[in-house]
Amino acid sequence: MKQTLVLIAAAIIGFSTPVLAQSDDNETEITVTNAEGKKEIIDLPEAMTSEYDSLLSVYNSRTYLKINTDCNMPDVNPVYSKEVYKERLARIPSVIELPYNDVVQKFIDRYSGRLRRSVSIMLGAQNFYMPTFEEALESYGLPLELKYLPVIESALNPNAVSRVGATGLWQFMLSTGKQYGLEVNSLVDERRDPVRASYAAAHYLRDLYKIFGDWNLVIAAYNCGPDNINKAIHRSNGATDYWQIYPYLPKETRGYVPAFIAANYIMNYYCDHNICPMQADLPGKTDTVVVSRDVHFEQVAKVLGMEIGQIQQLNPQYRRNIVNGSTRPMALRLPATLVGKFIDNEDSIYAYRPDVLLAKRTEVDVNEDAPSYSRRSSSSSRSKSSSSRNSRHKGKKGKKNKGGRNVTIRQGDTLSEIAKRNGTTVKKLKKLNKISGSSIRAGKKLRIK
Repeated sequence: MKQTLVLIAAAIIGFSTPVLAQSDDNETEITVTNAEGKKEIIDLPEAMTSEYDSLLSVYNSRTYLKINTDCNMPDVNPVYSKEVYKERLARIPSVIELPYNDVVQKFIDRYSGRLRRSVSIMLGAQNFYMPTFEEALESYGLPLELKYLPVIESALNPNAVSRVGATGLWQFMLSTGKQYGLEVNSLVDERRDPVRASYAAAHYLRDLYKIFGDWNLVIAAYNCGPDNINKAIHRSNGATDYWQIYPYLPKETRGYVPAFIAANYIMNYYCDHNICPMQADLPGKTDTVVVSRDVHFEQVAKVLGMEIGQIQQLNPQYRRNIVNGSTRPMALRLPATLVGKFIDNEDSIYAYRPDVLLAKRTEVDVNEDAPSYSRRSSSSSRSKSSSSRNSRHKGKKGKKNKGGRNVTIRQGDTLSEIAKRNGTTVKKLKKLNKISGSSIRAGKKLRIK
């Protein structure tokens, strides 16, 4: 009886028999067949290859999301007619054009099929981030549907790092992030800060719109950069419609705008595809304290009785779990209920194991102990080196000089002084040079061993 009702309902609202979510064996690309029957391979945005488990391991998801037991929809993905998808996209309140075509359909199928569990997590995680996205976009007067860009950029994972180094919810590259005021150094990476990165992204999107004046081109430029869009426009003889310059775009960018359209679709019509959002228990309110000294997360966690993971989640911009307040006053975000406790126990926090957690010397002593070898040894080594060099030039003279060297007697020299200067004795000098007395003459040479 239930199966009969499902089929009747399907007929009424315009879709065929429900089918199990389909999977695609290829994880990084999709294949589209155009009207002429030609197949085209499109690279998937990297976030669309994210695994369900990696999204669920994010602190916010792991701590505040749980399966919604009140949602009892079957885990099947209904397949609708083309007209249904077109009509639904047209109903989304959007300034940005959200057209339908076969490429868009491929991305809708991906979200509603293989990625349906990831969509479930993103639907829950959007409670943490969408208010911030909307505030940033609103402050720059931008369309609010752009809030779904991080869905395809990072799958709402604030710790996401792409294979080329793009980082954070909005996937800023290093140079672009710095251009828009995001500090990045060995200790801080503000591309990971949901608030600062959201305002930087809104600023960047506004600047792109000033260049192109078309939101689809802006979205494409956000993915591949404005230079690539300008090249595609030039190669298409000046066309400024995304769907006209489409063949001249990088492979991933060809799928980027369709993925954005599909993200808007799935985040609005998930129920029609039997996707249950994860239930979110929102964390309590937070506030910031300003620190003017270096402090390690472990110092804060131990004294305030927090998990380090919670501090990391609230302060993702600090790359090494260190707030470098000694560089300049820096903000540390905490649960609002613990701000007072931090202020009351600030000295205890700084005093907790700083020698271990913040071990970085500001002054060092140079080892001035005498080396284990003497100067004579060094002279001997140099003499050996010199002797070694001389040994390369073999000859009668070399054989005669083997085992010794000659020194020139200086004005006023005595045998005693020469012996002392050369590490030998008067007796040896006399014997080697066949001297019977003690008189010597300046300018003559003495043999020394």
